[in-house]
Amino acid sequence: MIDLHTHTVLSDGALIPAELVRRAEINGYEAIALTDHVDSGNMEIVLIQLIKFSEDLNELGGIKVLPGVELTHVPPTLIPKLAEEARKLGARIVVAHGESPVEPVAPKTNWYALKSDIDILAHPGMITEEEIQMAKEKGIYLEVSARKGHCLANGRLVSLARKHGVFLVINTDAHEPKELFTKEMIRKVGLGAGLTEEELQQAFRNSEDLVRKRF
Repeated sequence: MIDLHTHTVLSDGALIPAELVRRAEINGYEAIALTDHVDSGNMEIVLIQLIKFSEDLNELGGIKVLPGVELTHVPPTLIPKLAEEARKLGARIVVAHGESPVEPVAPKTNWYALKSDIDILAHPGMITEEEIQMAKEKGIYLEVSARKGHCLANGRLVSLARKHGVFLVINTDAHEPKELFTKEMIRKVGLGAGLTEEELQQAFRNSEDLVRKRF
């Protein structure tokens, strides 16, 4: 199992990186990305800490840890610049906080994020067909979210992704231990969103491909 969207105490998560990763490892995770919420003010300091921790753990083998960020509530026109800066600072996974139906994310966030060097557009909510096509053209993964609230638009996302042939991944967006779902629970999230069994397995393979690309 792979999760490419999680949070630690370096933003609004409940656990330090070491405990989050340990709990994920016990749950059978093969790889995890630590993607704390950042903007232009805290991105560098968060990445310095996540990169150091990830390097220490990856030297030991076992679960793969990828340091990353989630660009969150950033003014849309700044997203391309911050995504580029995150890469330069060493982020392995760059997530953009999409236009969730349960948060006041600025309009056009999805559009500017999909014009940027990101890996995943998280919980993109009421994404348009134009934006879906942008994701396909750039090879950006769209997230089926397991998180309460963000998951409300999963069904629509799956339907549009199927129509346009867009890559999907399933992530927990975990902020606390109980949100580090088992693979069986993630399977239920995917099937409940309308994925077929084959589409679900493809979403798992998409995460594996992204880890191979970025680790």
